[in-house]
Amino acid sequence: MESVIDVSGLTKTYGSVRALDGLTLSIPRGGVYGVLGPNGAGKSTLFRILLGLIRPTDGDATVLGGAVGHVATMRRMGSMIETPRFPPFLTARQVLQWLAQAHGMASTVEIDHWISRVGLGEARDRKVRGFSVGMMQRLGVAAALMTRPELVILDEPTSGMDPPGIQEMRALIRSLADNDGVTVVLASHQLLEVQRVCDRVAILNRGKLVREGAVSELTSDGERLRLNVGSVEQALSVLGAKAAASGQAVLVETSRADGPGVIRALVQAGVDIHEARWIGTDLESVFFTETGVVRAPETDHAG
Repeated sequence: MESVIDVSGLTKTYGSVRALDGLTLSIPRGGVYGVLGPNGAGKSTLFRILLGLIRPTDGDATVLGGAVGHVATMRRMGSMIETPRFPPFLTARQVLQWLAQAHGMASTVEIDHWISRVGLGEARDRKVRGFSVGMMQRLGVAAALMTRPELVILDEPTSGMDPPGIQEMRALIRSLADNDGVTVVLASHQLLEVQRVCDRVAILNRGKLVREGAVSELTSDGERLRLNVGSVEQALSVLGAKAAASGQAVLVETSRADGPGVIRALVQAGVDIHEARWIGTDLESVFFTETGVVRAPETDHAG
């Protein structure tokens, strides 16, 4: 599998603090790759090193097969790190024109195309001083994409967005990977969105890699068979200790290979089965397990 980013033994210290601690990671070309971790895990430090903004204390990193910070390599990348800031007296279109000139690409960048693609078409001629945080995020993403990079790094691209905006950004990110051939690397605290949009993820904690893999593989751990049945009590009596009640359904701890046998046993015992499906754990559960972060208790907000 061809990689776009390779880091080996990457370490970054600030005094006695290790922001990255011997991190080794390979990110494949193509698709959407999530970098997850609690605050202070090293995500932003990793991104800054890959973009040549800071230097590592130790270790090596290559991007798109070239050295970090190499001008030719950097021109093949786009990025948005944290909430972007632009001159408030410029309009959205003028911001991108200004950045395109700085890149020496004023005559080739399709500014209106990218403004429309990130959902700012109606605001293209408004001064950015009146933009919300979510609108600034959209403009930052347009700035990262307008040079048509092979690789784009996005740090919290949906920060400050409302649910429709988050959904639109998710669709844009998937479209970049699926239709434009861009490799997207992103960090986000919105784990449900990461699960929906990413192909693979790396989970960092205290500067180290604690888990990496395809989202489908990580969330298949602890997979169970959920059966909506006519009689929960009867199903439990047939299945015994490997099953537990869940409302009008039973959850069965079994392998996929043994699933048909479970269903057959219930049918033979006269238990009506209305629905059968496999359910796995979610990425949020994997995250909390691997990082040791304590999940906040659910509260009842009913007034």
